[in-house]
Amino acid sequence: MNEQFADDLSRRPTVSGAATNRKDHHTDEQLSSIRQKQLSRVLYWRFFVNLALMLIDAAMFIIAGVMVISLYHRQPMPLYAERFNFYFNLSAYLVLGAAVFAFCLRRAGVYHRHVMGDGHRLNSLLLSGTFQCWLVLCAVSFILDLSIFFSTLSIIMAVTGVLVAISRMVVRKIIIRSREKGSYAYGTVIVGSPNGIARTLKFLARRQQLNYRPVAVCPIRLNQESGLVEPDCNLDVVNKTVSSTWGSQLPIVEYDEHTLADRMIDMNAQTVMVSDVLRRFSDNFNAFSLRMEALGLEIALVTSAADVSGHEIQVRSIQGTTVMTIRLAQFSPARKAMKRLFDIVVSAFAIVLSSPFMLGVAIAIKLDDHGPVLYQQERIGRYGKPFKIYKFRSMRVNADKMDAEVAAAAGQELGARFKLKNDPRVTKVGHFIRKTSLDELPQFFNSFLGTMSVVGPRPQRQYEVDEYNQVYATRLLVKPGITGPWQVSGRSDLSEEESQQLDVSYVQNWSVLGDIGYIFRTVGVMLNPKGAY
Repeated sequence: MNEQFADDLSRRPTVSGAATNRKDHHTDEQLSSIRQKQLSRVLYWRFFVNLALMLIDAAMFIIAGVMVISLYHRQPMPLYAERFNFYFNLSAYLVLGAAVFAFCLRRAGVYHRHVMGDGHRLNSLLLSGTFQCWLVLCAVSFILDLSIFFSTLSIIMAVTGVLVAISRMVVRKIIIRSREKGSYAYGTVIVGSPNGIARTLKFLARRQQLNYRPVAVCPIRLNQESGLVEPDCNLDVVNKTVSSTWGSQLPIVEYDEHTLADRMIDMNAQTVMVSDVLRRFSDNFNAFSLRMEALGLEIALVTSAADVSGHEIQVRSIQGTTVMTIRLAQFSPARKAMKRLFDIVVSAFAIVLSSPFMLGVAIAIKLDDHGPVLYQQERIGRYGKPFKIYKFRSMRVNADKMDAEVAAAAGQELGARFKLKNDPRVTKVGHFIRKTSLDELPQFFNSFLGTMSVVGPRPQRQYEVDEYNQVYATRLLVKPGITGPWQVSGRSDLSEEESQQLDVSYVQNWSVLGDIGYIFRTVGVMLNPKGAY
């Protein structure tokens, strides 16, 4: 089957059956040959894209090194390795350093195909890779007793990080535009119920950084009597849900366990994305995934935000029985102590640095309506324990006692998502300090004292916590934060589902380096506020 036919098939919204979808049946040799050609094309573009990215990153290191050493006249040249009595010229050192830098970025996961277009995750991994490179180069300098100043090396790495971040912003725009045209993306068939398919298409439409390009859908359902998977033939519902969520029709592939993988390969698909029905660890899913993977098709799962994907998994065989143990490394005593130390240091630094701003805000509030400067309110912290949160007052005095009245006037229910764009209780000064997040500055005292963390899910009130479902309640397993995923990802403009996924994902995946990334993103939000009211 040629490539043009596959493209035509992927654009044609027809129903494909086990007997009618293909006029002829491929032999195993023909199918293997087709699949090898498809994989070769994918590996070809992945290799050259990654090679180009590595060369760009290495070039940024060399440019940063030349800039710093040219401007930093105190650094002696050439470099001398006193322990082994030989000289290092600048070119050799920068080329070696560039190779180490590219290797460290690769080890950090920067060149993974799902990371290339993801700005937030990419920046966090770039920071991790840059820090690793700095450690390696410091170790090399120590072992060789190299005559490069510590300050010189540190400035080179800092400038490199900035240059790489800028270059990646440009590359990311190019990659996203290319993916919109179908390049650098995996042809994907979505398998699941009509509702599950709709949720997945909506998710992919919002996540431009992912390299999944839907080429077809395969509606299925579970036969309650037999417990087996069968095709869902309610095609009108499928067509309507696809059109409403994706904006255009997609081909419908009829489920058949024996020929489905063959037909997906005929459509030039690379990935099978399972939305629901096929439950993880079930016999149905295990058999399905084996058929797909036997022909080189990738399986992708849309799972709960509280899935065990972030856990360290260990499989052991004990007297003929297989036991799988899982753990989240970040909840070890050492990691929690590290986060607490991070909170103390960052909070103390922030309190000192922001003191002039806090003084200015306090004076402005006092002059505005002569009321109290600080506002304290009971919020729910880790493990559901209440604590007092401190903020600069942005509303009229006793405004919280009017919540139910204001919500009723606005036609909203008082709950976890209650938020007004034009709340009449907000003062003139309050509008400004809310927009710039200056009202949150006193919470650094909460973080310093240990009732909050610098980064984490935002603390909420008891009536909001009472509405949590089983999954969302896991956000109470970590300390609430001054800033966090919700704060830097759209704030009040996010849907309830998006807010919950961000918070629960943070509980699963937090790290100190990730927290540093959230802090930098918070600074960006303060300079360009969106969704704050």
